[in-house]
Amino acid sequence: MISWLKGMLQSNALTPAPAPAAAQPLPGDKTLARQLALVIDLNVCVGCHACVTSCKEWNDGGAAGPLSDQNARGANPSGTFFNRVQTYEAGSFPLTETIHFPKSCLHCEDPPCVPVCPTGASYKRAEDGIVLVDADKCIGCKYCAWACPYGAREMDPSAKVMTKCTLCADRIDDVRLPVAERQPACVLACPTNARLFGDVHDPDSLVSRAIAERGGQPLMPEWGTRPANRYLPRRGLGPDDGDAAPGGRG
Repeated sequence: MISWLKGMLQSNALTPAPAPAAAQPLPGDKTLARQLALVIDLNVCVGCHACVTSCKEWNDGGAAGPLSDQNARGANPSGTFFNRVQTYEAGSFPLTETIHFPKSCLHCEDPPCVPVCPTGASYKRAEDGIVLVDADKCIGCKYCAWACPYGAREMDPSAKVMTKCTLCADRIDDVRLPVAERQPACVLACPTNARLFGDVHDPDSLVSRAIAERGGQPLMPEWGTRPANRYLPRRGLGPDDGDAAPGGRG
């Protein structure tokens, strides 16, 4: 993934890009008419972990919870999280920068976690493409975790079932909420608007326009999973960025 991030840094975030690939199905492809996904702007993510904590708080008490923590305040804390932020240092002194990289389930168009599930617990929702786990069917065999090339599946040791990001499907489906709040908790919590949510198959949606205008890229497309989530690239430090302070603009 490090090499993928380096490629993202070399991309010019201001260069127009062609329409998102997800909106152009291949011949014979059974792409769903609607595909909900996240678009994450790496240029403005500050690594505050608001997305991580809001995700944890919302899902801990919802249909997917509880999400257990083990030794949360000890030397080697661990727990069950749907969303994590990984931080990297890039460049050479004095032109260095910090990259904050949020990662969760990418809700792939062709998710390898689905066909390997022996009980059908892992499935892709037909109406909007969200990849989910039916906890009542899950037997905790971890086949889906082994199949996922992104490490997006986690075993909840308390519930003994596999867990993952649901794009807060319970919020999206809740007609009692105002329309503006029918979004993932992480999107609503982000203080810099680094996270966008919408239908990447709709060329007129906010997310599709951002992908087209900013050159949004899928994570590690060589795996052939066709991730629905996209990342908007950072503007890398170069000769014109000499005034930037060491440590970057993360």
